[in-house]
Amino acid sequence: MAPSHPNLAQLAALVFAAVSCVVLGDTAGKLLTGQGIDPVLVAWTRFGLAALVLLPFSGLSRAELPNFRDWRVLLRGGLIAGGILSILTALRTEPIANVFGAFFVGPVVSYVLAILFLGETPSRGRSLLLALGFAGVMLVVKPGFGMTPGMGFALAAGTFYGAFLATTRAVAGAYRPRFLLISQLLIGTVILTPLGLGVTWPAPTLPLAGLVLLSAFGSALGNYLLVLANKRAEASLIAPLVYSQLLSATVVGVLVFGDWPDAYALAGLVLIAVSGFGSLLAHRRTVACAMGREAG
Repeated sequence: MAPSHPNLAQLAALVFAAVSCVVLGDTAGKLLTGQGIDPVLVAWTRFGLAALVLLPFSGLSRAELPNFRDWRVLLRGGLIAGGILSILTALRTEPIANVFGAFFVGPVVSYVLAILFLGETPSRGRSLLLALGFAGVMLVVKPGFGMTPGMGFALAAGTFYGAFLATTRAVAGAYRPRFLLISQLLIGTVILTPLGLGVTWPAPTLPLAGLVLLSAFGSALGNYLLVLANKRAEASLIAPLVYSQLLSATVVGVLVFGDWPDAYALAGLVLIAVSGFGSLLAHRRTVACAMGREAG
């Protein structure tokens, strides 16, 4: 059971490490798709290789196999497979910072689903801040005035991921973190195998193998750390912390790809960052007030 008042600094560090690993994995994915490799193949190898390597260390037992019939476990695996395939498709044509800006519709989706289906209590202040973040997402995506197909895939990826975060929170207390990680990898592999078998494979090289491994294990480690975070706190608190991914994505975009956001996208990224870190401050104030009442 998650503690009532998780250590916010430790939780923030854990989530930042998680999302930075995801950014590294997606950076490798963008480098792969930039070489003409099909996003389906990148997504399939990401799931398949991680599942193959981590299965012996997952602690998966015969007694746990019936857990794969849990519709929540199956849904969670399908959501992350759809999200990764969508974001890799978006990264093929769009700057990484812009893709992650659009992707940050995810925390809004997670927040709303946690309230509707998980019984978590909404906060007016946090709701307003997430609305501000959503406005920032719209500036990055530019719906109706310059939105590209790639940004549409980024928006779809964020929607998938927001639902994945909420579903993770729903099952985090029922299953081991390592089981949740291996289940999403195995389910994602099964879902993507028919698609992966239908694409052209590139000639193997050492640099290509390195990027494939970074893509697979950066993403796997990041999602494992997010499972650990979801065992410690509510999804509605994890959601704004995930906004720290913007920092990693923007830095990587500039250093690796030389991509600078345009004026609209930069304004949107600033709004998203303000929304995320404002939500953290609001949560700290709420916790401080609650602890004060308990002490009184």
